[in-house]
Amino acid sequence: MPASSARPSVVWIFAVTATAVSTNTLIAPSLPEITAALDAPRSAAGLLIGAGTLPGIALAPIIGVLADRRGRRRVLVPCLVIFGVTGGLGALAPDFPTLVGLRLLQGIGSAGLMNLAIVLIGDHWEGPSRSRMIGRNAAVLTVCLSIFPLIGGTLAEVFSWQAPFLLYPVGLLTAAAIRLRLPADQPQTDANLGRQLRGVKPLLTAGPLVTILASGGVLFAVIFGLLVTVLPLYLESAFGVGETLRGVVLGIPAIANMATSLSLGRLRARFAPRALFVAGSALLTIGLGSVPLMPTWVGVIGAISVFGLGEGILLPLLQDLATSLGEAAQRGTIVALFVSIARLGQTVGPVASGAVVTGVGEPAAFAGGAVVTLILGTSLAVIGRRL
Repeated sequence: MPASSARPSVVWIFAVTATAVSTNTLIAPSLPEITAALDAPRSAAGLLIGAGTLPGIALAPIIGVLADRRGRRRVLVPCLVIFGVTGGLGALAPDFPTLVGLRLLQGIGSAGLMNLAIVLIGDHWEGPSRSRMIGRNAAVLTVCLSIFPLIGGTLAEVFSWQAPFLLYPVGLLTAAAIRLRLPADQPQTDANLGRQLRGVKPLLTAGPLVTILASGGVLFAVIFGLLVTVLPLYLESAFGVGETLRGVVLGIPAIANMATSLSLGRLRARFAPRALFVAGSALLTIGLGSVPLMPTWVGVIGAISVFGLGEGILLPLLQDLATSLGEAAQRGTIVALFVSIARLGQTVGPVASGAVVTGVGEPAAFAGGAVVTLILGTSLAVIGRRL
């Protein structure tokens, strides 16, 4: 096990996670107002969310390899600087295409944040301790998912749609703190990019890693497509819910999520992965399928809270399994692949959901999501036998 004296403060790891989470959660409650103010159709809301995650599809693996070769801190600080500068400039965007372009640039900075936080945990904790730390990191993520929509929605309602973008430069403070307080680390490998990727290839051609990676992508597609993109539109169109209350509703599932993610260490010790896969997927399916059946927005809160319980089981479990595969020199690359595919889901999910909403409406989008999570659970149950 890594020596505790060499471990970084969890405060800085959690700060990176919080910064990554803010990419979409600060602006999600005000998507209807942003599109209206910039004369864009409601279906374009998915483009705004997807633009913040699109660069990560290609860049997350590259950043992971660079972190293995150059050291975690030397890669993390520039990512935070890019994130803070380009995110703040979004408040000055004169039109929708410019804002989408700035979101793409912000996505370059955010591409490596989540995976580097997980990699730091994998570097310095092992076994049950690592499961607990990943669960706590997921809980921090969850708290931010709960708080940030409320903050963003309130700022947008009190001031304007630009106000939430003014919080992104806080990433510059995180960059300064990481530079000053995170201990300098040594590269994990001196292999070149091709050799580094070839080292991971055996794990991709044998074992459950491919399914774990793909499942992460599907899960994030559902979260960002339905909860982050479609839910604010549905709350506004079906129940007339305003920005601040939308932010509150969007944050509710995070509380349920935290209840299960904080228990990951105990759940992993007590139950086999297959049982957790089945339970988590069932909760996702029930939650999504119930949303269009609810007659009031209060009922929607109950439905998405059930979804949050399932998310709190599946997401940290998939992350834990990904970090446990391979050697230390491969960890950054493996986790980066996980995040890259998750970014693909974060990008495709909002765009696809926007198309579904345009074609068949918001309730049908939630019903379709329930079918997707049912299929996801079946696939995970199959590979769970091998873990």
